[in-house]
Amino acid sequence: MIIGLHHAQITIPKGAEEEGRRFYCHILQLPEMEKPDSLKGRGGFWLQVGDKEVHVGTEDGFDRLTTKAHLAYEVEDVPYWRHVLEENKIEILDSVPIPGYERFEFRDPFGNRVEMIKRTD
Repeated sequence: MIIGLHHAQITIPKGAEEEGRRFYCHILQLPEMEKPDSLKGRGGFWLQVGDKEVHVGTEDGFDRLTTKAHLAYEVEDVPYWRHVLEENKIEILDSVPIPGYERFEFRDPFGNRVEMIKRTD
């Protein structure tokens, strides 16, 4: 029996951890978690997102702009996040409307698709 979701993983190019931390930890304000010593040599970093984790791994040779795969962050204030991202020169992509939700999408600095979403009903 599956009882929940522990973490999701995205990837960034090898060696891009500092740029990744600037975006995810500073702009998106997600706290970094300590990785186990046994995994530190693989690169990347881990983030705490509510009661879940996002693992940011590293890999080269992958065009992140070609996939619809994405993470959707549930937020309290969609316009606030739109403003924060626009202030940081992140292009906002309008999403297909979903009844009962306010949302938008963007690509992180590495091409990963990301969604900000809030239930409105």
